[in-house]
Amino acid sequence: MSEEILDPIVISEQQFDKAAARIVDLKSGLIDYLKEPNRIHIINFPVELDDGSVKTIECFRVIHNRVFGPSKGGIRYHPDLTVDEVTSLAKLMTWKCALVNLPFGGAKGGVVCNTKELSPNELRHITRRFTSELFSIIGPSTDIPAPDMYTDEQTMAWIFDTYDRLNPDKNNRPVVTGKPISLGGSLGRHEATGKGCMFATQHFLSKALIPEQQEIAGARIAIQGFGNVGSIAAEEFFRHGATIVAVSDSKGGIYSSSGLDPEKISEFKDENGTVVGMPDTMTISNEELLEIDCDILLPSATALQINSSNAKNIKAKLVVEAANNPTTPAADEILQQRGIYVIPDILANAGGVTVSYYEWVQNNVNEQWDLELVNSKMQKRIFAAVDAVFDYWQGCVVGDNPDDHVNDGIREGGVPDFRTAALIVAIKRVADATLMRGIWP
Repeated sequence: MSEEILDPIVISEQQFDKAAARIVDLKSGLIDYLKEPNRIHIINFPVELDDGSVKTIECFRVIHNRVFGPSKGGIRYHPDLTVDEVTSLAKLMTWKCALVNLPFGGAKGGVVCNTKELSPNELRHITRRFTSELFSIIGPSTDIPAPDMYTDEQTMAWIFDTYDRLNPDKNNRPVVTGKPISLGGSLGRHEATGKGCMFATQHFLSKALIPEQQEIAGARIAIQGFGNVGSIAAEEFFRHGATIVAVSDSKGGIYSSSGLDPEKISEFKDENGTVVGMPDTMTISNEELLEIDCDILLPSATALQINSSNAKNIKAKLVVEAANNPTTPAADEILQQRGIYVIPDILANAGGVTVSYYEWVQNNVNEQWDLELVNSKMQKRIFAAVDAVFDYWQGCVVGDNPDDHVNDGIREGGVPDFRTAALIVAIKRVADATLMRGIWP
């Protein structure tokens, strides 16, 4: 067996090609356009650290597509960040926004740095300088950043303030989402990605593809990654009657067959810096967590965690991708062969960008919606996206000629996995909109 390719660009193209091959009359030139980013910005600048030394910081902002409207995407801070990773995530954002019918295209940004080694003062300097370098790129109607890995509402506050000072006397709140509530952030935005995972799972289970598990209540759940998304997802699933049997962070994981209380885990982690060592739990590795005996597995950490080497050992009946790109194409095939369903990232974690859109709308009309309204609107949009993917997938199952059936511009050849089905729905929406607008000039 040849060695698995883990390059993020290669993987995004493999996933795209698999879906695009099933869409009728998708012109080769249009395929090339949809695969490539519109523009890539690579920025280097110096920053003075607290000790007086100077460090050069490398940053990226990749804009993939703007067919539906302004580009939208988070900014992550990570020491191993590459332009290829940011590019693949920008593409993912395009498909995610299209799948949940948002008037945005896809973008992504990032700073190559280790937030654990930088002081708040240094992070503020880096963020303000990065924002000033992006001043001609970002904007309320052009490109709208948001939080991502190792960035938060404080980071977004610095971005907003910097942009506002450089562009005074305007309503600049819509320039960035994920802001503090006091600066125009939306209620429910902090919890949106984790809550959206629960909504997607809830509606997926109601389709009865897993006969013995048609609701969240009673499900045994393992969560890799107990950061913002993983911890909130744990709380949401726990509140709906699930048993959280295992969680992990970057230092390792914990397991309890009788179940874990997410609130107590958070308290322990706040005091000790990790979930490892929590009383009355068994210490496990992140690798062991993925293979734990459970009903639903939520990879909520970094990319490429489920791959060809461990997919054969996954025991969950359903994988819900709370993280971006946690499963490789080779693993997708293995999981499908084993009858394990995957709710893909562009569907499972779309709650974050959905509520970011609601924040943007509220900022533009100078309103503040209540939490119940935000959550109900988000649930409705996530449910609709699950329905769209399921309807296409089910059409492949019951099609009168599944080997070569053409329906509404989509060629069906066998039953696709749910990632491919979701991408088909998203890609076709972007392609149709591109042709409807017309190729300029």
